[in-house]
Amino acid sequence: MAKKPELDGVSFEKALAELEAIVQKLESGSVDLEESIALYERGAALKAHCEAKLKAAQERIEKIVVSGDGAVKTEPAKFD
Repeated sequence: MAKKPELDGVSFEKALAELEAIVQKLESGSVDLEESIALYERGAALKAHCEAKLKAAQERIEKIVVSGDGAVKTEPAKFD
């Protein structure tokens, strides 16, 4: 799923807060079917956005190392 342009520049914290609000609305059962579908679609986009932000943060603090025997592991990145 591609990141939606309207989420560009939205912080992880804001996206997560909006996602939590959507989950509460959907769990309450107080919205009609059409609104539920729209909320679900927005929630899916927010989830993907949050996952991308987390992955980018993880990549900044870890690096992938392939040893001589072909084993793959991660280790803390060194920021010199």
